[in-house]
Amino acid sequence: MKFSSAILNENAQGFAAVIPDIKCVSPKEGDLLRGRDPVETARLLMDYGAPVLSVVTESEHFGGSAELLRSIAAIGVPVLRKDFIASEAQLHETLDLGAAAVLLICAITSEENLAVLYRKSLELGLEPLVEIHTAAEMALASSLGAKLVGINNRNITTLERDGGGPARTAQLAAGAPKGALLISESGILTPQDATKVVAAGANAVLVGTALWQADDMAAAYQSLRVELENMPCAQS
Repeated sequence: MKFSSAILNENAQGFAAVIPDIKCVSPKEGDLLRGRDPVETARLLMDYGAPVLSVVTESEHFGGSAELLRSIAAIGVPVLRKDFIASEAQLHETLDLGAAAVLLICAITSEENLAVLYRKSLELGLEPLVEIHTAAEMALASSLGAKLVGINNRNITTLERDGGGPARTAQLAAGAPKGALLISESGILTPQDATKVVAAGANAVLVGTALWQADDMAAAYQSLRVELENMPCAQS
């Protein structure tokens, strides 16, 4: 199944999708695993109902690896690869590792290279999730015709050490490309945060630290699964 289709299926059931972020280390919070196996935790999150997963493969700051992605993709759930993707070679690697989608971050590459990576992703059958943090970057996502847009509530250029939260999504969501699926990323710590970004138009929330630091991960996952009710939902 496509990454976007799994999100839309969750929306069709009346809920914004919760996308657990399999992240071993947070530059801001430190070790998130606390002795847990990330692959087994990914299986548990699927059991809790996660329709898709995100896997951070960047190693220096986030403790990820390509093999971690390969192992989790083998479970059978659509997986997003999160890393600092800047070359076509990394896209081929992403496909070989079994990912269904790939994160393309506006802030870390030129507009020209972003456009090349976007087109190449589509050619390879990878769904590109274009990550933005500013209104100018949202305009860039629109110019690409992005169908999947992620609003990072924190600043990736400072490794998300800032205190950004749902207000960033609330501020920028209205500028999303027409018909795009919108994902609010990072800084979603409470059910109230999730409700705020969904009310602004998000189809999904990508959550890492709040799940990993919860005393009861299953309960935390369910608490972030916001009902859409009469909120607008993007169409594929």
